[in-house]
Amino acid sequence: MTMRENIKNSENGRKPQWLRKKLQFGAQKQMDQLLKNVGIHTICQEAKCPNISECFSKKNATFLILGAICTRRCSYCNVATGKPLGVNEKEIEQVTTSVKALELKYVVITSPARDDLKDGGAKQFSLVTKNILKELPNTKVELLIPDFQGNLDSLKLVANSGATVLGHNIETVPRLYKIRKAANYKRSLQVLKKLKALAPKETKTKTALMVGLGESQEEMIEVMKDLREVGCDYLSIGQYLAPSNEYEKVVEYVRPSQFEKYKQIALDMGFEFVHSSPYTRSSYLAHEYVGE
Repeated sequence: MTMRENIKNSENGRKPQWLRKKLQFGAQKQMDQLLKNVGIHTICQEAKCPNISECFSKKNATFLILGAICTRRCSYCNVATGKPLGVNEKEIEQVTTSVKALELKYVVITSPARDDLKDGGAKQFSLVTKNILKELPNTKVELLIPDFQGNLDSLKLVANSGATVLGHNIETVPRLYKIRKAANYKRSLQVLKKLKALAPKETKTKTALMVGLGESQEEMIEVMKDLREVGCDYLSIGQYLAPSNEYEKVVEYVRPSQFEKYKQIALDMGFEFVHSSPYTRSSYLAHEYVGE
């Protein structure tokens, strides 16, 4: 498939065969109800993740704390933007209750950007994590954080929360960073570097990249090099899929063979674990990175 054909397919909304995923609506409906009963959000629902029915059928979910409204308006993300509500103290227990109900051994916690909060929401990340580990000491927690505008005190809080994996997504190559509103490529690299330096030695750092936005292989390799220079351990690479016509257009549907190529390049560079496939997302099969 040529680049010209890829662009045409993107404009017509047609996806190649390798992006036709079978949905499991029954399992999704059951999980939706459970989460609604507890009163907690997931990024799976808010971002319209294409893996939602598969993950929900396996009782896997990425919990979204600090509400479902983001203070930034990135042109690739489906999470609602606007003025968020105050911090919900009850969600600390709500997340733990959900983890217990789902009998999860590996939990991923994330949040929208909360630039309205002095600490960016770091305290809530820490409290949620500590409460899970207190109530369920055999459970492992992964945090996927926004950049906290580079605030060192906020990064210290999450770095010492007890989480097994600390993630912050780099998302794309520097040339395309205009899609990440209020974000900065170098700052995101520094977030990963500081997390690595501040956390206990056994804690792993993780990031994710989207492809299909017009990046080149050379640009991807340069980003991988930058990530290894700041000590990033784990990498996820997945196909960007526009939530609707209102968002960034898909420039290219990247072939599975190219994902395999990226995976091998990353492993050869020294990443400890890499998921690279069309449907890979930062939290998809997250337990596999740590061998669970």
